[in-house]
Amino acid sequence: MPVGSLSLDSFLGAEHHPISFGPFRGLSGSEQTTCYRGGRERPKAGAVETHNAGQPGTSRRTVVMSRINQNIPSLIAQRVLGGQNKGLANSLQRLSTGLRINRGADDPAGLIASENLRAEKAAIGSAIKNSERADQVVNVAEGGLQEVSNMLVELQGLVGATANEAGVSQEERDANQLQVDSILQTIDRIANATSFQGTKLLNGNFDYTVSGQAASLTDVTVNAAKLSDSGAARAVTITVLTSAQTGAVYMSTGATFGNGGSGEVSFEITGTKGVQQFTFASGTSQANMLAAVNSFTDALGVSAIQTASDAARIEIRSTDYGADSFVRVKELQNQGATDFIFSTAASALGVADLKDYGRNATVLINGTQATTDGLTARVSSDGFDVSVTIDGTSALNVAGQSSTFNITGGGANFNLAPSVNLAGKVSLGIETVTTGNLGGSATGFLSDLKSGGLANVQNGDLSQAQNVIDSAIKQVSSLRGRLGAFQKNVVGATISSLGVALENTTAAESAIRDTDFAAETANMTRAQILSQAATQSLALANSAPQQVLSLIG
Repeated sequence: MPVGSLSLDSFLGAEHHPISFGPFRGLSGSEQTTCYRGGRERPKAGAVETHNAGQPGTSRRTVVMSRINQNIPSLIAQRVLGGQNKGLANSLQRLSTGLRINRGADDPAGLIASENLRAEKAAIGSAIKNSERADQVVNVAEGGLQEVSNMLVELQGLVGATANEAGVSQEERDANQLQVDSILQTIDRIANATSFQGTKLLNGNFDYTVSGQAASLTDVTVNAAKLSDSGAARAVTITVLTSAQTGAVYMSTGATFGNGGSGEVSFEITGTKGVQQFTFASGTSQANMLAAVNSFTDALGVSAIQTASDAARIEIRSTDYGADSFVRVKELQNQGATDFIFSTAASALGVADLKDYGRNATVLINGTQATTDGLTARVSSDGFDVSVTIDGTSALNVAGQSSTFNITGGGANFNLAPSVNLAGKVSLGIETVTTGNLGGSATGFLSDLKSGGLANVQNGDLSQAQNVIDSAIKQVSSLRGRLGAFQKNVVGATISSLGVALENTTAAESAIRDTDFAAETANMTRAQILSQAATQSLALANSAPQQVLSLIG
């Protein structure tokens, strides 16, 4: 039905309030009617058509409106029009803003949920930016470490070239030392110049600090440790369950190796680094035998000492501790009647060939079983990565002994989670890579290669120099590998995970808060039609009381 042909009664429908009209007199004694097209009667002026809503087939009747002080149909039409206009306004607001929820009244529960999701989105976005920033910091540090690694390789070549003593003049040695000094200075300069927004990365700023370290711990490396925001130190307790040992083989020599007066003996000693044969004549003193074996310590990786419990025997042991270290002694020529190789200092049963391996220590770090390699123990878990090296000759290398130190501060802390708490914090230690810290207490430090140092290439110990450089290369490579693992497995994985979380959170927030334009445009069209219909119906209702003027004309 076109809007212009709507009657008041048809618009009001079931909401029509029953109205009582008094009988009209003086109208020829009957209701004034006029027939509609199709046979129905049209009410005369001053009359309103009424019927029972929702009951098809019932007859229609008209009554003349004779009261004008209260226009109930107009009030109804005003109420309906107000509601239709409000609905239209809501539709227009949702379409113009793109939001289904613009205020709490639109959907209280939905508003609460969407605001929580918005907060989560902001936190996730910050965490992604933090992760990207952490990746940039590590990239800068990696660049500096790569240059240091290149310098160490060049140092290795200079030491190797200088070791060719017969083919290198003193002038060449001096020139090589100048290069070594220049490289060492460059390494220190790189360590002090590599920075991110003014913060030095390789000079120890992000290295952890410890206190209470006992002398029995020759090396302590803290790769990661989550420390509380209160600044309280974190205690680390080292407990030795079984001690680390070297491989050991015993030989019966006496004060003077007599071999029963049966002439010379020959035997072969094999260590982790090499193998060497020895021949001793009958009557060789024990001291000379010890000196001969120890002269090959660097080449074999073994040393020889007099057995403490039996002065007539010597102990040939590996210089390193752990299951990978070993020593083997094999008789090659023995003109005596008995074998002189024994498995223990007190053993009475001699053998012609014996090989003995060392043993790794069994260590707990803060109650966690550590991975051990000889005297070195390491525990790596979420937020706690500590490596220690025990002095093999100290009292700590005994079953049941323990030592405690404290991590007091340091480390690079990154917040890679939406929540700002200890669980969302990732800590990373970046060691100092200056020449005074590269190397180790056992081999020496890179600074020993400078002019006048113990391992300089002019007149120093070149073997020690090579060991120091090897240790420094391993140290820098290990640090680079750890930073790379942090970038790939921590930062990279975190960015990917947070990206997915951001997508899902955004989708959830959008489903709750955003406007469905397909549905809302349909609602707007409906509201427009109803508003126009209500407006015209209100006009009809307002004009209806004027019909009573025909009664007094």
